[in-house]
Amino acid sequence: SFEWNDGLFDVTWSENNEHVLVTCSGDGSLQLWDTAKAAGPLQVYKEHTQEVYSVDWSQTRGEQLMVSGSWDQTIKLWDPTVGKSLCTFRGHESVIYSTIWSPHIPGCFASASGDQTLRIWDVKSTGVRIVVPAHQAEILSCDWCKYNENLLVTGAVDCSLRGWDLRNVRQPVFELLGHTYAIRRVKFSPFHASVLASCSYDFSVRFWNFSNPDPLLETVEHHTEFTCGLDLSLQSPTQVADCAWDETIKIYDPICLAMPA
Repeated sequence: SFEWNDGLFDVTWSENNEHVLVTCSGDGSLQLWDTAKAAGPLQVYKEHTQEVYSVDWSQTRGEQLMVSGSWDQTIKLWDPTVGKSLCTFRGHESVIYSTIWSPHIPGCFASASGDQTLRIWDVKSTGVRIVVPAHQAEILSCDWCKYNENLLVTGAVDCSLRGWDLRNVRQPVFELLGHTYAIRRVKFSPFHASVLASCSYDFSVRFWNFSNPDPLLETVEHHTEFTCGLDLSLQSPTQVADCAWDETIKIYDPICLAMPA
């Protein structure tokens, strides 16, 4: 167990060292921790001027990069072996809620912001590659499809999920409606190409198959407060973990994932 003197908003594991992880916090800093060394952080990176809400570790072999998104409207690129950021990405006009690497394209990441846009960036050119005016509301979460390098999903304060094909972003390729409050987190399944999960301030977790005419597979309501965190296991095709403001983590196998697809 590690302690930090401010609220922690996100955490990401190293992709090349099973003991190393990075957190980000409300004081504008990122912290590099080593579970094999019980002392404080190995390194603290303090460059953002406001809360750091998102941090993600690159999944591309051969490069060790982290990307962080902050309420100061900037995204920063880090190499954990270098004491300062490699570069800063500017363009968002409001707080950044989510920054996530492409699992397919080296050096490419997406960001979601309160400025109602989804943006695609390339580390080789510090400018933005694609700007998607994805919702008419703040976008709190985005994720890349594991099976299609051109497909992303966004979840927003307007209670909707929208799928985006980067080859044509004029309109969404799907829209999923059903949540009654802002969507806090959305995740594609690592096992099913057209299945995703979302959690919301409406206390629920919903599972969807966007290729179905009736896409909602299941609604799980087992929290008594805002459901904020969600992930689908990489090891078990049926297992899900979520967490909420009710101070509980639930680990379970929803019926829709336990049934053969």
